[in-house]
Amino acid sequence: MDTIVMKFGGSSVADNEKLKIVANKIVDLYNKQNNIVVVVSAQGKTTDNLISQAKELSNNIEDREMDTLLSAGEQISIAKLSILLNDMGYPAISLTGWQAGILTNNTNQNALIKTIDTSRILKELEQKKIVIIAGFQGVNENMDITTFGRGGSDTTAVAVAAALKAKNCYIFSDVDGVYSTDPNKEKSAKKLTALSYEEMLELSSEGAKVLHNRCVEIGEKFKIPIITKSTFNNKPGSVVSDIIEENTIKSVVKKEVSRISIVGNGIIRNISAIRKILDIIEDEKIDMLEFNVSESKISITFKNNVEDRILNRIHEEII
Repeated sequence: MDTIVMKFGGSSVADNEKLKIVANKIVDLYNKQNNIVVVVSAQGKTTDNLISQAKELSNNIEDREMDTLLSAGEQISIAKLSILLNDMGYPAISLTGWQAGILTNNTNQNALIKTIDTSRILKELEQKKIVIIAGFQGVNENMDITTFGRGGSDTTAVAVAAALKAKNCYIFSDVDGVYSTDPNKEKSAKKLTALSYEEMLELSSEGAKVLHNRCVEIGEKFKIPIITKSTFNNKPGSVVSDIIEENTIKSVVKKEVSRISIVGNGIIRNISAIRKILDIIEDEKIDMLEFNVSESKISITFKNNVEDRILNRIHEEII
């Protein structure tokens, strides 16, 4: 029997109606004779609201107390989802980060996972239960709650998948995969069916918000395929895994206001693409400060702000 880890972000569990959609996706895979472990984020804007409420009380909040507060958001999500699944007739149990055996270092607000004791998770799976784990949190050696920073539930999911030697780790959100550029700004953006861990790390470092970079690093280390999909449709997603050798440009992204990056395995050997990019820069008469090329990324830094129009022109020319 395969073990599958499914992670659902805050927008996926924002209200009771969306929780029902999530529950149906979980049940679908459970009914196919899989062991199912689910990791969830806090609902909607819960974390932001908790931070705001805390700051109304004090301008000098200890990190330990903030972690104790913020961890409550994910605990609400796991309890609600477990209540719903049990009501639907499917055995489920919610586990906090520490109940799931996630041990971290002593750094609050941005803790690193040291080990995961999977004994409790495995015990519940043996009883055919759907195990629902609070993302974004663990416990340190002092038994204090710690949290992992923004995007930390992704890290929880892939780390748990690695500890359980899971077949796959699905990351569900309100987008249905990784795109060649921001689909909200460029209509010709293409969804990528597959990309390497290295490419995804480059995209994450350039500001792409689909996956937390720490989860990609864990996936690469333990060779866990990460599949990004939409909670709200059944379209194929994007698979992040090992790609032995490939020479394909995958994405064009803009970070902040003055840097554009083009990501793809073997891009250093794609002389044609490099020439096209330089031709566009010359044609647009843009002042360029740096042009760096590595094995999987071209990074261009400009003197002034770069319009989205330039990003779109490069995208249309080389993707």
